[in-house]
Amino acid sequence: MSPRARALGAAGLCLLIAVVAGLAVDSRLDRHWILRGLTALLAVCCAALLATDQTRRLRQIVTGVGLGMFGLIIPVSQTAWSKPPEIDFALQVATDAKNAAQKNARSAVSVADVQAAAEARGGAVGTLPTEKNPQARGADAYPLVIRAKRDQGRPWACLSFTHGLDAKVRAC
Repeated sequence: MSPRARALGAAGLCLLIAVVAGLAVDSRLDRHWILRGLTALLAVCCAALLATDQTRRLRQIVTGVGLGMFGLIIPVSQTAWSKPPEIDFALQVATDAKNAAQKNARSAVSVADVQAAAEARGGAVGTLPTEKNPQARGADAYPLVIRAKRDQGRPWACLSFTHGLDAKVRAC
C-alpha cells in the first residue's frame, strides 16, 4: 500500500473516531470541543507524517505512537471520563426538573424544580455548610451545585438552564 493511501486511511479513521467519541457524550455536557479538535488535528498531523518518506525506523515508531495516542486513546478516554457518578446524578436531576416544569406548563425550569428533583433522588442542592463557609453556595441561583448525597460535601456538579429548558452540566 502506498504511503499516501495509508496516510489518508489513518487520517480518516482518526477523524471518524474523534467525531464518534464526541457525539457519544450527552449533549448537555461540556464536551471539551477545543481539546477534542486539537487532538484530532495532532492525529491528522501524525497521519501526514505517514505520507512522507518513512526511511528511518524512529520516525515510524513516533508516527505509530502519535496515531495511537491522538487518534484512539485520548478521544476514547475523554469520552469515558466525561460522565463520573456526580455528573450522571446531575443529568438525572436536570431531566426530572425539566419534566416537572413541562408538566406545570412552564417555559423555564425554576430553582425549586431542581431542588425538588435533587431531594427526590436523595441528593441536595448547594454546597455543604462548614465552619469555614457557613453559607451554602450554589443553592439559590444558577449555576446550582448538585450533590448526589445529601450529607456528603464533594464531589458535586454544576447545573444551569439556558433558554428556559436547555440544561448544561459541568464539573465545578
